[in-house]
Amino acid sequence: MTDTAIYRNQPPGLWSLYSKALLPKDKSSGGDIHIPELSARLIGVSTANDNLKRYQKICGFGTQTTVPITWPHILAFPLHLKLLTEKAFPLPLLGLVHLRNEITQHRPIGAGEPLDIVVRLEGQNSTSRGLEFDLVTEAWAGGRLVWEENSTNLFRQPDKNKQKSGGKPPELPHYPETVDISVPESIGRQYAGVSGDRNPIHLHALTAKAFGFPRAIAHGMWSKARVLALLEQQSGWRQEAVSVSCQFKKPLLLPGTAQLNWQTGESGWDYQLLNASGAAPHLSGEVHWGS
Repeated sequence: MTDTAIYRNQPPGLWSLYSKALLPKDKSSGGDIHIPELSARLIGVSTANDNLKRYQKICGFGTQTTVPITWPHILAFPLHLKLLTEKAFPLPLLGLVHLRNEITQHRPIGAGEPLDIVVRLEGQNSTSRGLEFDLVTEAWAGGRLVWEENSTNLFRQPDKNKQKSGGKPPELPHYPETVDISVPESIGRQYAGVSGDRNPIHLHALTAKAFGFPRAIAHGMWSKARVLALLEQQSGWRQEAVSVSCQFKKPLLLPGTAQLNWQTGESGWDYQLLNASGAAPHLSGEVHWGS
């Protein structure tokens, strides 16, 4: 695998990449789609830029000497967009669905610490829902891997076997700890301002309706970050090596309310972000300490 591009200190500009995202892609039949082995890297980027404090406030993280576990995802986002808008990448950017995200932080990362970030595409897999692929991100400091992320995305395709999902979904667990969350209508625009992710489904009701949503929906990675910001405030949270998995489920419509529901354990915690009634999940996942 060879790097598509190498950047030093500063990532690629987002607006030029967004203009590429609007260009049509060659239509391919499902069996002909191949995700190319593309990668890109950003060398020597500081973990403290002008958006860090804004990001901490928008997601609810406290100001610390270390950065939030989700912050390197924001630093890597321009590289993600770079790969997903490459001419060789066969899928349209708009319409991709973020299914799962797993972050492993091998040690806390200092605010202002320089990182080398590497992003690559891999893990193509055909499922009943369509084509899945992974966007893998690594952050290195002093020649050592300190943080890594795997984001699984879906390109929807018709099920050729016409398989129907069987039976009822598994019963939703309910954990002993719960806190309510109120999400303002503007959170999609606020998060877009610090993350660079300006997908129109997150910005305004009007643009979201063009993609089939009744109102704008919260970014999945904002929801994950908000959950982690709240969990970090709970007794028993440890600032050390940690892995956090997340499965994205029902969209969180804006404005809206939700319930963070979790349980603690010796080696890890289980959590879920439920709708206001507690009957359906927006996301769920696990926290495990040690890498």
